[in-house]
Amino acid sequence: MALNNIDDARLVQQETAVGAGVQILVLALLGTAIGMGPAGWVTGLVFAVVLWAVLSRALHRSRLRSFGPANRVTLGRATLVGGVTALVADSFVSAPPVSLLVGLTAVALLLDGVDGKVARRTGTSTALGARFDMEVDAFLILVLSVYVSTAMGPWVLLIGLMRYAFVAAARVAPWLNAPLPPSMARKTVAAMQGICLLVAGAGLLPYAAGFGVALLALGLLVWSFGRDVLWLWRTSRLTASEAAPVQRVLELAGR
Repeated sequence: MALNNIDDARLVQQETAVGAGVQILVLALLGTAIGMGPAGWVTGLVFAVVLWAVLSRALHRSRLRSFGPANRVTLGRATLVGGVTALVADSFVSAPPVSLLVGLTAVALLLDGVDGKVARRTGTSTALGARFDMEVDAFLILVLSVYVSTAMGPWVLLIGLMRYAFVAAARVAPWLNAPLPPSMARKTVAAMQGICLLVAGAGLLPYAAGFGVALLALGLLVWSFGRDVLWLWRTSRLTASEAAPVQRVLELAGR
């Protein structure tokens, strides 16, 4: 049994290594096709290596015996996100084809949700898979906000940084780590961020219209995060008020 577990773990780790190899191959194809500069190459390689290292460590800690079809879909999306990241980095020193960046981003966004459906249909849903999917989505939004901010101003970065700011705040205020109830509104707003940033960055709309689309995305995101933070705060206060009498009884009993 122990040998089987070791073999399973090795197979899972091998899949992550293959995924990193595929990312580097895609980067090489992109770089060769468009003549990508050093900034794009370095950023793409760093993305591939860091993703492989973080994912390998997470898989080792979770002790999954199978990588699973859903995680393969998410890894495929991560490969596309790595390509988008390289193109955005390259855009600071050259002008990569916007159509290529839009195409990779569009496919990555279209595949969002496919991994979840695959996980449910195959009965392979895991906490790690859900976290992997969420982190890929969040990073894509961050990269897109960086790209759009070069044309519309640094305020667009708030869209990509808001989720990371929430995570950082949760380290200071642990009540933010409490689980949230399912919400279709939250999922809809999250899905709209990528679409709005893609539309704003594609250059197909007049500047004012693209600016308005990006501003709409930020407004919806602020509303969504604000609503969740308020719910978490109220819940933490209610829990604290309910726990206070029990704590008082325990204190009196200890006297």
